[in-house]
Amino acid sequence: MLDCIAVSRCLLARVLAPEIPSVLSLTDLPFNPIRLILLIGWVYLCVYLVQRVHFSPLVPKNCKTAANVVTLLTGPFLLLTLFLLDTARKTQQTRESFCEVLLRQAGKALMAIRSRRSKSEEDDSALRLLDSSGRSIDEIYGHSDAKRADAQVLNLTETTIADALDRRASDLLIDPKNESSYTVRLRIDGVLRVAKELDADTCRAVINSVKAVSGMDISERRRPQDGGFMAKRGTSTASFRVASAGVLYGEKLSIRVLNKDAGSFTLADVGFSKKQHASIQNAIQKPSGMILVCGPTGSGKTTSLYAMLNDIDRFTRNVITVEDPIEAVLPEASQIEINPKADITFAKTLRSVLRQDPDVISVGEIRDEETAEIALRAAQTGHLVLATIHCDSNATALIRLLDLGVSPLLLSAGLNLVVSQRLVRCLCKHCKKPAELSDSQIHGFTKKGIDHSHVFEAIGCKHCEKTGYFGRIAIGELMVVDDALKAEIAKSETLIARLRTEGSRKGISGLRKEGLKKVVAGVTSLEELKRVVG
Repeated sequence: MLDCIAVSRCLLARVLAPEIPSVLSLTDLPFNPIRLILLIGWVYLCVYLVQRVHFSPLVPKNCKTAANVVTLLTGPFLLLTLFLLDTARKTQQTRESFCEVLLRQAGKALMAIRSRRSKSEEDDSALRLLDSSGRSIDEIYGHSDAKRADAQVLNLTETTIADALDRRASDLLIDPKNESSYTVRLRIDGVLRVAKELDADTCRAVINSVKAVSGMDISERRRPQDGGFMAKRGTSTASFRVASAGVLYGEKLSIRVLNKDAGSFTLADVGFSKKQHASIQNAIQKPSGMILVCGPTGSGKTTSLYAMLNDIDRFTRNVITVEDPIEAVLPEASQIEINPKADITFAKTLRSVLRQDPDVISVGEIRDEETAEIALRAAQTGHLVLATIHCDSNATALIRLLDLGVSPLLLSAGLNLVVSQRLVRCLCKHCKKPAELSDSQIHGFTKKGIDHSHVFEAIGCKHCEKTGYFGRIAIGELMVVDDALKAEIAKSETLIARLRTEGSRKGISGLRKEGLKKVVAGVTSLEELKRVVG
C-alpha cells in the first residue's frame, strides 16, 4: 500500500513539473497586479458596506459596533446573511413562499433607488424663490412641504417664474383682465405674448406670494410698491425687480428679469458695425471724457454699458459703477447700488466716488441736473465717465441735458461720444425664407445699388414659438463730439432750435440706415425694422 502511494506521488510530481515554471513566471513581479486591484476593490467595498450596515434596520442598535467590525472582515457576506434571515422571518409571518418574499423585497429596493435618482434630478431642476436675504418662500410663509395648505399656489408661482426664464422673457406682467380673471404676459424679444389666464382668486394668491418674497406689504393693494427677489435653480441664480400698482379690477404686478449675462457681453456681441466698434474702442481708451448711451426703455442701453466696461482693462484701471439696481457682477470692479429709501442717490454716491481715486465711472442713468453736472465735471477732471439717458436720438440727448440745466460750456467740454441704439429681433435660422418683395421695394433697392437677394422674411416654427424671430441684436448711430461740434455747442444759441427740427429726423434716418444693413445681410426683416424704427 505504501508503495502504491509513493508511485502515485511520483507520477503527480512528473505531471505538475512542466507547469511550475509557468506559475513561477507569473509571480516574478514583486506583487501581483490583479490581486492588488481585487484587494483595493474589496477594501472599498467593505468600507461602503460598513456605512450601509450602520444605518440598516436589520441590525439592532446594540450590535452596530460588532456588525461594523464583522463587515470589515467579511464584506457583503454579513449583509447577505442578514437579508436572507430577514426574508425567512417575513416568510414565516406572511406564510408566503421564500421566492415571493425575495422578489417583493428586490422590487422595493429598485423602486427606492429610482425614486432617489428622480428626486435628485428634480432637486437639480427645481426652481426655488429666495428673498434678498436668501430665505426661501417656504421659510417666509412658515410652512413645511408636508404641512402647508397653500402648496399649490406656491408651486404655481414657481412654475410661472420658471416658464418665464425658460422662454427668455425680459419682463413678466400680471394684469387683471376683468373682475373674474387675470392675464399673465411675457415680454420675449421685446414683444409681449400671453402666457396664460388665471382666475382672480388664484392669481391674487400668486401676486401675494411674489410680494411676500420681494419684501413688499401684501396687505397694501392700492399704493405702488417696489421690491426684488432671486430665483435659484441648481448652480444658476437669476435676479428680479418687482413693481406693483393698484389698477381697475385689482392689482397689477410687473416683474423685470435682470440680465445676468450682461457681465459677459463684449462690444462684438452687441451688434455694432466694425466702424462703430472702432469709434467706441477709441473713446473708451481715452483717459477722460463722457460716453453717453441713449435710447428708449428696453433698447439695451445697460447691456451696451456693460459691454464697454468689459472691454476696459479693470486690473490697471479703477472702475466704479453706480447702478439701480446692479444687474450683473463685474469682476475687479466696485459696484454700488442706489437705494433712495436709505437716501443713497446717484448724486450723493457720485460725490463719494470721486474721493475714491476712480479711473472709470459708470452711471446707470442720468435723471436730474445734479447727477448730470457731477458726471460732466468728473469727465473734465481726468475721469472716463460712461452713462445712459432716456431719449430717442443723439440730438435729443443733447437737448435733454441742456433742458436739465447743464450749461452749454460744461456740456461741450465733457462730452466725447453719444451712442443712440435700438434692438431689433433676429430672424429664426430654422424657418426664415427669401422675402417676396413688391415692385416698389425691388426698385428702391436697385436704385440704391443694393443686392436684395439676401433679404429674408419671418415664417414661424416650433423653435421660435411660431413668431419667426429668435434673439435680438443692436443697431446704433454714433455722434462723435469733435472740436467743431464742441465749439458749436458752446457758442451757438441756435443749436437747440436746429437740433429740435433736424436732429431727431437725422437720428432716425441713421438708425434706419444701420438697420437696413442688417436686413440686407439676412439678420432681420423689413417688417421688424419698420416696427422698431418706423
